[in-house]
Amino acid sequence: MQRTVPSREEIDLLPPFERLGLSQIHLVSTAAQAEEARKQLLQVSAWGFDTESKPTFRKDEVSEGPHVVQLATRERAWVFQLHDLPCRQVVAGLLATPGIVKAGFGLGDDNKRILSKLGVPATDVLDLNTVFRRDGWRKDMGVKGAVAVLFNQRFIKSKKAGTSNWASLRLTEAQLVYAANDAYAALRVYDALGLAPGRAP
Repeated sequence: MQRTVPSREEIDLLPPFERLGLSQIHLVSTAAQAEEARKQLLQVSAWGFDTESKPTFRKDEVSEGPHVVQLATRERAWVFQLHDLPCRQVVAGLLATPGIVKAGFGLGDDNKRILSKLGVPATDVLDLNTVFRRDGWRKDMGVKGAVAVLFNQRFIKSKKAGTSNWASLRLTEAQLVYAANDAYAALRVYDALGLAPGRAP
């Protein structure tokens, strides 16, 4: 039986999903910061995963993204900027690490851009939309729909932050909160679906 994603109006009536605060979000822009993040990330078996790219506005304009890669555990998130080559190399290594699930939403385009920019394919990537489609949902769920269905809560996303300049050398607090929580919410959904070993739905 096909199931329908809640409407925007229905989601707007729900209580807010508790997001990570700035104290739980780490901005990573150097090799040293990336190496410290790598040590902590490799201690867990699954990450929430997403990327951000500077928007393109002209029809023939080609994106040079991703400009940001975000990875989250159940306690914190790291927002990696890809300006610094050594930092970028650490991120490439993380995404190519086998045996660690990288869970997110709508990752097809992200994977293509990662291969183009970082030169490695991301391994063990799980697009959560495919899980919902398998379970009978009619269209791509997305993070907002998934949080509404699984937690009966409203996931808040700032459109202004989402369409901002992710190539900027200085990301704003709003950008950090936006990026980190996209990845964090994906991991929470992954857990709630019972996909992690030893975790019941």
